[in-house]
Amino acid sequence: MKKKLTRRGFLSASAAAVAAPMIVPASALGRDGTVAPSERITVGCIGIRGRGFSDLQWLIGNKDTQVLAICDIWKQQREKVKAFVDETYGNTDCAMYRDLREFLPSRPDIDAVLIATGDHWHAQASVRAMREGKDVYTEKPSSMTIAEGQAVVEAAKRYGRVYQTGTQRLSEANHVFCIEMARTGRLGKVHTAYAHIAPWDMAKMPRTWKPAQPLPPVDEVDWDIWLGPCPWRPFNLSYVSGGWRGDYDFHTSCIGEWGAHTFAQAQAGLDAGDTSPVHYQYVENDSGDGMICTFANGQKMVLARGDKYWHGSCGERFDGERGWVAAADGYSAPEASSPELLAEYDKVVGEYVARTGRSLDHMRNFLDCVKSRELTVANPSVMHRSMSTVHAANICMWLERDMAFDPKTESFINDDEANRLRARAQRDSWTI
Repeated sequence: MKKKLTRRGFLSASAAAVAAPMIVPASALGRDGTVAPSERITVGCIGIRGRGFSDLQWLIGNKDTQVLAICDIWKQQREKVKAFVDETYGNTDCAMYRDLREFLPSRPDIDAVLIATGDHWHAQASVRAMREGKDVYTEKPSSMTIAEGQAVVEAAKRYGRVYQTGTQRLSEANHVFCIEMARTGRLGKVHTAYAHIAPWDMAKMPRTWKPAQPLPPVDEVDWDIWLGPCPWRPFNLSYVSGGWRGDYDFHTSCIGEWGAHTFAQAQAGLDAGDTSPVHYQYVENDSGDGMICTFANGQKMVLARGDKYWHGSCGERFDGERGWVAAADGYSAPEASSPELLAEYDKVVGEYVARTGRSLDHMRNFLDCVKSRELTVANPSVMHRSMSTVHAANICMWLERDMAFDPKTESFINDDEANRLRARAQRDSWTI
């Protein structure tokens, strides 16, 4: 029989509950330097290996984040990431998923995702995640085609999601200085920007297949999901472990490898983050080195390999009436045509931070925007416009002729063959 709860019994029980000591961990209250669970950004990870693992370490170092799950088609990577996350938190809570089509809709408790798959999956995973209400930090290059970039922009707008692409040099002080020197007129009128492209691979990529290997069990490696929207081909494990680079189906060529970074850097300094060049001049080599891309206002961006304009990698340079500035990886400070141009380094960078309110930490900028809902520094428009430049430059090299491009319609002028290359066919069930 059920006991009847009288008013007196209720009051007695309530008094006992109030009198009983309640032991609440400091971490649950956000004390001792911790962040209360209600204030943490919950994160899921998709495709973490190599650069992605560095991103994960960067992310998990922020106390206001909590990684809850890993989704990866490769079992050994799922288990490796889970072990790292569990060790970091001192528990066994990190969940594992193989198929992001199952993972994304099943975890409404996850606020944001970190995407570091192979290049051909960046846009696909980003769009699917934003449709499920997740904010997105994705590695570059963030699209394989102009059409994919458009899909990312549309998804972020339609679903109200925060998006950051991993062009982290937009948040590094040396590059910010160079960009701001050009953008604010301190170099006088800037007539030319130079953008670094990778010194390996070619613009014209092969479409050959690696030798077929026995297909492993789907739980070990899900080959169908790894291919995703790309054409079917026989399984070879080297694809899964990074051997897809330089292949047309999976890569954006030597131009996109570094241009995904440096075009955004150059266009930011030219104050052209919301547009793309209108003319691309074909060059007779296998890389695009020396290609001149001209904007509607006459400013030029020159694609460059090697160390003609900098040392190090992923560099940009701006030439103006009063001189030039340049930066690349490994610089202790930017370089300039005269010491006077470097004299206000701290002031220039400080003014940028004060004007934008952005952190000079790319991941932190993303996390701050997840909370504030403001635009990130590498927001969808910045990503799409710079990647459209990458794709247009590639198409120029593939078709071996000069190209005229209309940034408003995002189409090539009087060139049906080029316009067909703005998109790629996607396998059934993987169309976004």
